[in-house]
Amino acid sequence: MNETEQKKPSLKSQSAWLLFAKIAGFGFAFLLPLLVVRFLTQEKVGVYRQVFLVIANAVSILPLGFSMSAFYFLNRETEKRSAVVFNILLFNALVGGLACAALFLFPQLLGNLFNNAEITRLAPVIGVVIWLWIFSAFLETIAVANQESRLATAFIILAQLTKTALMALAVIIFSTVESFLYAAMAQAGLQALVLLVYLNNRFPRFWRSFDFKFFREQMFYALPFGLAGLLWTLQMDIHNYFVGHRFSAAEFAVYAYGCFQLPLITMLSESVTSVLIPRMSELEARGDKAEMIRLTARAMQKLAFFFFPVYVFLLITAQTFMTTLFTEKFAASVPIFLINLTLLPFDIWVVDPITRAYSELGRFLLTLRVFILLALVAALFFGLQYFDLRGMIAIVVATSLAEKFISSFVIARKLGVRRADARLLNGVWKTALASLAAGIILFLVYWLAKDLLYNFGANAVNAVFAAPKPSIAAFAAGAFTLGVCFAIFAPVYLILANAFDLIDDGEKTFIKSIFGKPKSLFRRFAIQNPKSEIQN
Repeated sequence: MNETEQKKPSLKSQSAWLLFAKIAGFGFAFLLPLLVVRFLTQEKVGVYRQVFLVIANAVSILPLGFSMSAFYFLNRETEKRSAVVFNILLFNALVGGLACAALFLFPQLLGNLFNNAEITRLAPVIGVVIWLWIFSAFLETIAVANQESRLATAFIILAQLTKTALMALAVIIFSTVESFLYAAMAQAGLQALVLLVYLNNRFPRFWRSFDFKFFREQMFYALPFGLAGLLWTLQMDIHNYFVGHRFSAAEFAVYAYGCFQLPLITMLSESVTSVLIPRMSELEARGDKAEMIRLTARAMQKLAFFFFPVYVFLLITAQTFMTTLFTEKFAASVPIFLINLTLLPFDIWVVDPITRAYSELGRFLLTLRVFILLALVAALFFGLQYFDLRGMIAIVVATSLAEKFISSFVIARKLGVRRADARLLNGVWKTALASLAAGIILFLVYWLAKDLLYNFGANAVNAVFAAPKPSIAAFAAGAFTLGVCFAIFAPVYLILANAFDLIDDGEKTFIKSIFGKPKSLFRRFAIQNPKSEIQN
């Protein structure tokens, strides 16, 4: 093993640092929507969500996955490392500049899309933000691709911190969507400056290394992934554009928060997927389908252990959960949230690792998604005429479940799954039973005592703080209600899960270590402060 390889951090270390960065970044980013719904009118919230939906999708789609080519080429083309990063910068600047120019010349494109004159007015500023975000977003990617996971962690956390701080100041001081855009522009400009300093330090004089032939090679590598990403983004977000076109900005805000996703749940699913991908490829190469089935069932059990209780808890407390986070203005989002929540239990079936192990399954899934997308668009066109917001989200859920069931059936046949393999899912059924039993107890407590708990929390805030703002009192009261509900639900679920042997020895040790820390601290405090001394 050479010296360079020895210095490379392990995959486990890199994954741990990046997971930490994502969780920390989520902590910062989570504060922003809580401020937005409390400082902006519902109409302005809708415009804000529409504007940043366009920006996020543009940043995701327009680069066509070109930035991701750094992961492939940096370690393979060691003599062209500078060319790799310069080609990416050049491509990102070009596509971002074209998008910016289009919105400057034809601002009505976005206004017509959402039937909103305010977005037409903001279109040129939106174009500048898209340009800067596409260019500066490469900072996180290049640090990870260059295997500097700790530095990537710092970049991710600092980017989320500055973004949240600037946009929080914008909403508190100005409370306009335009101020959000200028704050996003400032944050992207700062990030672009850091990117250029980093690249000049790691790849000196990279701007002198343009190679058109190599540029084409990178392009041909990235294009298939970019098109697949385009298809995925359309399938995930196209319903938002139909709703934004048909309904008012205020109604769009209700719909957008009804489609609220739990980021930590997504992170957990992505972590399991990233671990399974190389393992499934290895097992497919050996032809060990039985182990692939067993490993998939094991992953489903691990995800079900978290997803099922979260689903049951949110299903029962949805009203309090949504109004606590997004205020009573968005109480109408609750039915949409409940329908969208239906997808959560089915997310335990992890498809991607197996489809990547079989090239023919990958092609099938791509074809399936094309047909699902066409069916989704047709159904949404129909829904525009006859459905309300609940009907629109029901279309999205139905098409997503259809894709899940069809792909699951095809994968099961490919792996040769038999009826006897159903025993591998015994843990999943036990998890569902434990979640349901804990949910019944929570349901009784919640519906009998939720008003009492809410009033108690509100009175406690009024007693501690002199004339607190109604929004603060409502948030604290809702948080107290949810906290008590969780304190009842979680122990019941864990006790039942343990009784069903759903928690292995390693997980029990981990749980004991967490709950053991407060006890050890209490004992240490008791030793240092004996009862006699306390009494004196």
